[in-house]
Amino acid sequence: MPELPEVEVVRRGLVDWVVGRRIEHVEVHDSRSVRRQVGGPEAFLAATSSMVITSAARRGKFLWLTLAPETASDAGNDSGAEPRFALMAHLGMSGQMLVEDAEQPWERHLKVRFVLSERDGAPAELRFIDQRIFGGMWISELTPTPDHGPGGVGDQAHSIPRAASHIGRDVLDPMTNAQALRKQWRNKRTGIKNALMDQSVISGVGNIYADEALWRVRRHYDTPVSRLSLREIGELLEALRAVMNSALDAGGTSFDSLYVNVNGASGYFDRSLNAYGRAGEPCPRCEREGKPGLIVREPWGGRSSYRCSWCQRRPRGL
Repeated sequence: MPELPEVEVVRRGLVDWVVGRRIEHVEVHDSRSVRRQVGGPEAFLAATSSMVITSAARRGKFLWLTLAPETASDAGNDSGAEPRFALMAHLGMSGQMLVEDAEQPWERHLKVRFVLSERDGAPAELRFIDQRIFGGMWISELTPTPDHGPGGVGDQAHSIPRAASHIGRDVLDPMTNAQALRKQWRNKRTGIKNALMDQSVISGVGNIYADEALWRVRRHYDTPVSRLSLREIGELLEALRAVMNSALDAGGTSFDSLYVNVNGASGYFDRSLNAYGRAGEPCPRCEREGKPGLIVREPWGGRSSYRCSWCQRRPRGL
């Protein structure tokens, strides 16, 4: 499933190609992809047609486009009206948002198609493709943020879609800090990896990047978060951000053809992974330091977790 860096890569592409453009025409090719929409496909079409896309924002893996009506006093494609609704897009396991020229043949698994107002050098359409249909699109009302901060990365308005209001700020959000995490974790015996993947506290961290960040700080995934000092939480947050930004620079992590950015290109961060998916290989750090560490794969919460057998040993007493 796409994680935060992959969704952020898509968001940045949407900022470049679709923000500021009006939705001229919408087609729903598979009603299952708008199953979360109250009122079904007809309501989805009515809510999106002729709206202007004012921003592309994200919190964790939740991605949205804010929509506003074009006012009579405005010229061009920008809206002067305050956005009240957001077009949510959840990529699920295989969702893709592609910007395409109108002449480009429709993809086999095309689910929703948007024709956008003209812009020089920009493709005419935004297409939502989803082979496995775990993702989807729907309209969500914007509501004020409880902490009075911006709703998410890429949006300066102090509002967030109701559909995303239950999740915590994410790793790359400037308002996420070690002090806030320490307050949440102070009395919890939850293991670090479980805590990192609790989307209600800090969002956007999935299996791959949790393993990579824990490798960087030499921590076993079952270490209780209550044992971490403020300094150690700061180091963990710094490691998470470093991993995420490295993945962003590489365009995300692609293990198959289903994850691509808006131009259809795959990411290649999987070539830089130090722990995840490296079972049986020498730990890169231990190899440099002359230590005998190997990357091991262990069952964890119905998934797999990867760590070094030497520099990420289980803490005493666990």
